[in-house]
Amino acid sequence: MSAENNNGSVPSRPAGTTAAGVAARGMNKTPIVIALVLSLLLTAGVLVGARVLLGPAGQQQVAMSTLPAPEAESEECAALIQSLPGSAFGHTRAQIIEPVPAGVAAWSSSELERVTLRCGVDMPFQYTELAETVEVDGVTWLPVADVTAGSSLQTWYSVDRFPVVAITADNMSTDNADTPVAPFTDAVGALEQRDGEPFPAPLSQLAAGSGNCSALIDALPPTLEVGSGEDAITYELIDDPAMAAAGYGDDAVAWKSAGLEPIVVRCGVEPSENYEAGAVLQQINDIPWFEDTILATGTTSATWYALGRETDIAVSLPQYAGGALVQISEAIEEHVPAV
Repeated sequence: MSAENNNGSVPSRPAGTTAAGVAARGMNKTPIVIALVLSLLLTAGVLVGARVLLGPAGQQQVAMSTLPAPEAESEECAALIQSLPGSAFGHTRAQIIEPVPAGVAAWSSSELERVTLRCGVDMPFQYTELAETVEVDGVTWLPVADVTAGSSLQTWYSVDRFPVVAITADNMSTDNADTPVAPFTDAVGALEQRDGEPFPAPLSQLAAGSGNCSALIDALPPTLEVGSGEDAITYELIDDPAMAAAGYGDDAVAWKSAGLEPIVVRCGVEPSENYEAGAVLQQINDIPWFEDTILATGTTSATWYALGRETDIAVSLPQYAGGALVQISEAIEEHVPAV
């Protein structure tokens, strides 16, 4: 039934107004307002969260662990970090996730693409008299490759600047650059020029023994193959002048591969001081080998001693290059008589 005015007539509806419009004017708008506010707050939260996650303008965040770096808190490292470029290889300077180690920086475009820098690190153990360095824009670097199968990761150490700087990246992050340190050489080159002290070349400090080694030295192959398939690594013979400069005599032969630790054979040395009866041995063909492990930061090389021959023979061998010991064993069996 329609409502009536006091005079009994039905009230007229304003022109152009429908029943739905009348109902709308009486609708409670509070839920709509609350929903709108919540929507705005959610949108703001997403934007703030993205800014926290990615930083300003999509800046990536990179976590870097604390590693031994005795000079990382130095004034020189602090100044270097401030002077580094804002971009490298198309990546922007990344935000380091707390806690931030001293003396670090990174550039990144994604979780898979990043270049990291550490200042004030120790000189790597791979930096020996036999190491091959690379000069880029007046700064001397030692590249050290990751030996993980399929990895293209490398760390480059500045060996003629103080404090020592280490830059790490893989081929994808540098777009296969020949020298992944190029964007940073201006900043690193401003550090104090100070030649690092190289470690002794592998086996060069061993005491000489006795025995005729000329037949074995002459018979060792010019190349050594490590691994197989796509992961195979070829080591090439190091020439005599480089061997002499590293402190070797004519009783040693060494092979090199870019960015990797060398393989070195030295014949006619004193027996290992760490060998004793009952020690675990590795048998290869007719030769028992004793592993005298070196425990040093940044190296996987160990010294292996061939036993049961007329003269003692030592081999410095990186852990990943164990296959080369088979080739060396064959030459020893043929040219060094058993006792």
